[in-house]
Amino acid sequence: MKINLILQGKGGVGKSMVAAMLAQYKQAKGHSPLCIDTDPVNATFAGYKTLDVKRVELLAGDEIDTRRFDSMVDLLATAQADVIVDNGASSFVPLSHYLVSNEVPALLKDLGHELVVHTVVTGGQALVDTVSGFAQLATQFPADCLFIVWLNPYFGPVASEDGKPFEAMKAYTSNKARVSALVQIPALKGETYGRDLSDMLQARRTFEEMLGTAAVPLMTRQRLKIVRDQLFRQLDGAAVL
Repeated sequence: MKINLILQGKGGVGKSMVAAMLAQYKQAKGHSPLCIDTDPVNATFAGYKTLDVKRVELLAGDEIDTRRFDSMVDLLATAQADVIVDNGASSFVPLSHYLVSNEVPALLKDLGHELVVHTVVTGGQALVDTVSGFAQLATQFPADCLFIVWLNPYFGPVASEDGKPFEAMKAYTSNKARVSALVQIPALKGETYGRDLSDMLQARRTFEEMLGTAAVPLMTRQRLKIVRDQLFRQLDGAAVL
């Protein structure tokens, strides 16, 4: 089974969106992933009722609760389907440290599971922080852990001030062999595609729900279908199944 962890130390960059998109993609391919939300502050992923997301509290104050963490590892180890874990920014540091220090990636590998780390890199003011977050993860996690980087242009182009794209940045070139795929989230026109996707995300609804509802305007459904197909085609070439 593939254990998909969505990790990024910066909040509000689209981690829960990535978790939801990944879960929907797997469902569209006939899979029934185990979805887990460990965000102690904003359990956005758990708000998707049709994805049947299990909420797991890992923190006691600012620290990982050992027993809760151990229970989650048992859940991952015994899963009979692929797993998607959405983690919040506030628990990013303690969870990452606990995973690595307890050699959980190696444990899961020994049990026949493959760990895939998904992280988000955004444009705008969060560019430096999210690029740094990716580099930190690539340094911390074992060399055989694969990464999928989602490039989110919502806050602006994913490029430095001098126009250098993420693919040309040192953080990426130094870790290129670790990256299974770059998923480019479409840059959407605000008043049409962007508003449609934003409304869907805020309502915690899936593409299937929106496309299957006659009450949703026809052109809204058409635009959402185009966005879904653009994302799913990219995931066809990523190590997620």
